[in-house]
Amino acid sequence: MSESKDSTASSILVVDDEQIVRESLGAWLREDGHKTRLCADGRQALAAARDEEFELALVDLKMPGMDGLEVARRLRDFSPRTTVVVMTAFASVDTAVLALKEGAYDYITKPFDPEVLSHLLRRAREERELRRQNTGLRKKLAAATQPPQIQGSSPALQRVVELIENVAPGQTSVLITGESGVGKELVARAIHAGSPRALMPLVIVNCGALPEGTLESELFGHERGAFTGAQYRHKGKFELADGGTLFLDEIGEVSHRMQVEMLRVLEEKRVVRMGGHTSVQADFRVVAATNRDLKRAVKEGHFREDLYYRLNVFHIDVPPLRDRVGDIEELALHFAARLARQMNRAVPSIQEDAMQRLMEYDWPGNVRELA
Repeated sequence: MSESKDSTASSILVVDDEQIVRESLGAWLREDGHKTRLCADGRQALAAARDEEFELALVDLKMPGMDGLEVARRLRDFSPRTTVVVMTAFASVDTAVLALKEGAYDYITKPFDPEVLSHLLRRAREERELRRQNTGLRKKLAAATQPPQIQGSSPALQRVVELIENVAPGQTSVLITGESGVGKELVARAIHAGSPRALMPLVIVNCGALPEGTLESELFGHERGAFTGAQYRHKGKFELADGGTLFLDEIGEVSHRMQVEMLRVLEEKRVVRMGGHTSVQADFRVVAATNRDLKRAVKEGHFREDLYYRLNVFHIDVPPLRDRVGDIEELALHFAARLARQMNRAVPSIQEDAMQRLMEYDWPGNVRELA
């Protein structure tokens, strides 16, 4: 049993009314590197479990007063992460079934075979680790599939929420339009979070913030030596978004040459890195956003019509804040509360005259300005 004397050591609660069994088992577990707490009956055991959390509880089945099955039942209720193993000198199928029904992980017969107990401890530890990992995955899933909260209850904004809920579960491309600062990225995040791709990456590219050469490298990636300074292979955003969602913000700022290259990737779902010769898979959902009138840009020859229709399969227009004055109070209170939390301060109230001024202001910078 010396193999356990490492990071696999556990905190173990031992519950048995027989002193010699209790103490000898405790000594054996401590010799094996585990931390133990010894209790003579169920009441002591439950009090100990309220004081600290044990990874494992070895509980005798036959005890005066509260028996092992009752202890297992109560531990399951208020210490669900504790793995319970029932000890009995009267092993039977009925005993095993009862123990498992009351929340026990397994049972073991007295007198103990050290190898059997060692194996049981190892299995219980592995089961606990699987439970921990599953809990973590469930939390990640919940976080990933919980759409970001869009603040506001005005009819105009609720229409946007309805559109998000309608389009998110599918695979169609989405074009989000609206003035700067209205929350187009938040809409894109909500679409991704509500989609079948929610557990895969959401890759965001601000097309208007990068020079054309840099944007090309960012989107397509490059091989080593593709250009001066390219010392390493670099995966582009198209490739990184494989399986997930690619959000192309400010798509209206992209040059005509880059529009051609983008269209090819969107049609073929494959990309060739700069300086490369072989294509790699780029299967992503595309969500694009712009504060420009792309229809007008198409008519004037500034934006490719085929790319426009490729992106504008489903359209969401986010109204400016001045057109949804009813949301201003809710947003102001939300941002005030968020700032208070960040500063570890009490949430402030907003005086009536101050709120009236907020409602009367035109908000040219929209929600971003209010935040």
